[in-house]
Amino acid sequence: MTWAPLLLADPSPNLRLLVLRELLARPAADAEVCELEAVREQDPIVRDLLAVQDADGSWPASSGGGEAWRGIRATAQALMRLGYLGFGPEHPALRRAAEFLFSQQEPDGSWPLPKSKAEREFRETYSMIPLQTAMPLRALAAAGYAHDPRAERAYEWLLAQRLPDGAWPSGVKAGQHVFPGGYRRLAHSRFGCRTNTTFAVSALAFHPGRQQSPAARRGLDLLLAHESLQAHTLGYEVARTLGVESAGGYFTYFARYDAGLMLDLCRRIGASLEDARVAAMVGFVKGLQGAYGMWDYAAHPEVSRWVSFDLLRALSQIDRDSDWVSLEPRTPFQPYPKRPRRY
Repeated sequence: MTWAPLLLADPSPNLRLLVLRELLARPAADAEVCELEAVREQDPIVRDLLAVQDADGSWPASSGGGEAWRGIRATAQALMRLGYLGFGPEHPALRRAAEFLFSQQEPDGSWPLPKSKAEREFRETYSMIPLQTAMPLRALAAAGYAHDPRAERAYEWLLAQRLPDGAWPSGVKAGQHVFPGGYRRLAHSRFGCRTNTTFAVSALAFHPGRQQSPAARRGLDLLLAHESLQAHTLGYEVARTLGVESAGGYFTYFARYDAGLMLDLCRRIGASLEDARVAAMVGFVKGLQGAYGMWDYAAHPEVSRWVSFDLLRALSQIDRDSDWVSLEPRTPFQPYPKRPRRY
C-alpha cells in the first residue's frame, strides 16, 4: 500500500481534491475532480470558517495587537486557509475578505502597526515592522490577489524595508534598527530577523512574478543558513494554516522552525538539491517518512494526512538542477552563542 489510497480515503473533499490535482495530475474535466468541486464547501473545515465571517468581510478575533489589528490578523489567517485549500478571487467570501484587508491599507501600501494597550503607554514604540505588511500580503497573495495593484504597492513597500544584506529587520524604533532576539537571529545578518524575513519571503513566494526574484532568493538563502532541523515541528505550518495549531504571536510567529515550510519555499522559489542544505533537509524529512509513505504529526494526528500531502507535493517539485545559487556557508545555528570568559 502507498500514500495514494490513504490520502484519497480522507473524509475531507478538499484534501482529496488537492491530491487529485497536485499529486496525481488529474485534469479539470476529470469526473472525480468535478464531483469533489461540487461538494468542497460542505467540508466542515470550510463551512465552519465561512459561517463566522462578519458582514464586512473580516473574521473576529479575541485578543492581540489592538482592535484594528485583531481583525487584520484573523482575516489574514482565514484567507491563508482558504487559499491553501484552493479557493480564489472567484469566491464571494474571499472577495469580501480581500476588500476588508485592502480597506485597512495605508496610502503608502503598508498596513498599520500592531499595537497593544501596553505598547501605547510607552513614548518610543516601533515605527516600522516588516510583518505589519508581510502578514496580510502573504494571505492576499495565497488567495490569488498578488497582481492586484494595491498588493503590488504593498510589495514595493515591503522591498523598500530590506536591509543591505537582503534580510528584513525586526523593525525600527527611535530611528534605529532593533536587534532580533536570539531565537530569531539569522546566521549571517546583523539585524536580520527570521520571523520578519520568513513572512516577507513567503509573501514573495506566492507572487507568480516575484517568487524567483533576486530578493526572494536572497531571503531564502539567508533562511536556509538557519540549520536547526527538528522532527516534532515538521508540519507545524500546515497544522496552523488549518486552524489546529495556534496562529497567535507576532515576533514569535515563526519561533518554531518547520522544515516543511522551508521545503515549500524551496519549491516555489526554485532552490535545488545541488544546495547541500536543501539536500540535507530533504534527507532529514524522508528519514521521518513512514512505511506507507506518510508522516505522523504527533501533536495532532488528525492532520497527519494533510502534512503528508504537503510534504509529498514539496518533495516532488524541488528541482535537482536549476540556476539556484547560494552565497551562504553552512553554519550550525546557535540562538545565544556562548561568550568566552574574561578570566
